[in-house]
Parts: sequence; structure tokens; C-alpha cells
Amino acid sequence: MSSLSEELTGYAAVIVTGGSSGIGKSFIKRVAKLHPGLLICNLSRSVPDINLCQLKLRHVPCDLSDQGALGAAVAEVLRLLNVEAPSGRVLLINNSGFGGYGRFAEVNLAHQLEMIDVNVRAVVELTGRLLPILKARGGAILTVASTAAFQPTPYLATYGATKAFVLHWNLALNEELRGSGVRALALCPGPTSTEFFRRAGLQQGSVSDSLGQTSEAVVEEALQALVRGRAQVVTGWTNKLMVAVSSKLSKPLATRIGAKILERYRLRKAAL
Repeated sequence: MSSLSEELTGYAAVIVTGGSSGIGKSFIKRVAKLHPGLLICNLSRSVPDINLCQLKLRHVPCDLSDQGALGAAVAEVLRLLNVEAPSGRVLLINNSGFGGYGRFAEVNLAHQLEMIDVNVRAVVELTGRLLPILKARGGAILTVASTAAFQPTPYLATYGATKAFVLHWNLALNEELRGSGVRALALCPGPTSTEFFRRAGLQQGSVSDSLGQTSEAVVEEALQALVRGRAQVVTGWTNKLMVAVSSKLSKPLATRIGAKILERYRLRKAAL
């Protein structure tokens, strides 16, 4: 089995969404250190605040909830690939996503529809538009799902459903791509030290640090899984345990237990 650096040496470019913070930013920093000459295209609203020597980072401004903006961003990414990395494998990292905490009727509907656009539609559209070049050059698709994908999540109903879609879609896509030179990996982290909680309407620290991981740890496990040719990876041993237990329960029972756990976060809801 090759090392991380050996694996990434075979890639000419990485395309990542939401690289301005959290897991996406950690992906950029890690792959840039492993392969300094790699072309990295970041699609997000904000420019990543990263200062790495020899970093070949190209920021493509994009509101992923805007279908027209995404189409224009893809055209720019294809131009950059053609000019700065005309050959070699491509790694697409579908990282962008956000949540919204509360009862379905309490969470702003526009917020939830935007969540579906970013967490689901943008992932499918971006992958679909870039798949021809991935097939032509070889590479991989790494999509960030969540441990929330394994059971219904009351108080995070729409978010959990979007991640369930992403997980099952990615696994099916990986099977369809078998033998094509392209593979797909579903990354399923649990609570992570990112901006997720603030955007979801919760206070930072709502989940105990003992139950969470750093974004750097999540990225390291994800890249190791990529090297091993995995189709799915749940990061962190506590998350693996919780997923294993919840997967054994009936969906109604898992939902009931999940509701009891997630309801406690209502006491820690941030003032918006």
C-alpha cells in the first residue's frame, strides 16, 4: 500500500468546496504539505486564510446554493485545469454543507431549502459536471457525509436527510464507477470542531469535546481511507461505535433515542 504522499503525487489537481474553514480548509493545508506542487481549486464564498509557502491555490468565488453561479465556477475550474494542470489525476472533494437545529416548523424554511441546495443539489451537479474530465484523466470523488446519515435525526431532520442522501448516492456512484479509473469515498465524521454549530444555531461547545474530533484528525483518516481504496469511512472510534449500535436498531427506535439525545441541545441553542 502506498503512503499518503505517494498517493497524492499521482494527482495533478484537487478541487474542494468550502475550503475557507473547517474540514475543507484542513484538506487544503494537508494536501498542500504532502504535495506542494498540486493545483488546488477552492469553490466557496470566502477566500481561505491560509499562508503556506509554494501553495498553488486558486480561489473560485462561488455561492453553491446558486445554480447559475455553480455553472460559471465549473467553467472557471475547467479553464484552470486546462492551463495549469492539463494532465494527471483529479481529486474532487465535495465538502461544503451546513445544518439547522430545531423543530422543522421552527427552522426558517428558506434556510432549509438552501441547505438542500448546498448539501445535495450542488454535490450532484458539481460531480456530474466534472465527471467527464475525471473519467478521462482518472481520479477520485470524496464527499463529506456525516454520522447523521445512519439514522433519522429529530431537530436536525433536514440536515440528517441530506447526509443520508449523500451517503447512499456516493456508495451507489462508487459501484457504478467500478473499473472506470474513478472511485468515490463517503466520509462520515461525527461532531467536529468547525463553524457547523454556529451556522446550525447552536453555541460552540454544545457537544462535549470528548465526543468530537478536530478537523485535522478527520482529514487524516479520510486520506488514509482514500489510499486504501475504501468506499466509506466513519472517523473516530466513538463515532464508529455509535454508528454500529444505531445500525442494529429499528429505524423508529433509533429515531426515538436520537430525539432524546438531540433534544438536550435545545438548552444550548444560540441566540440568533
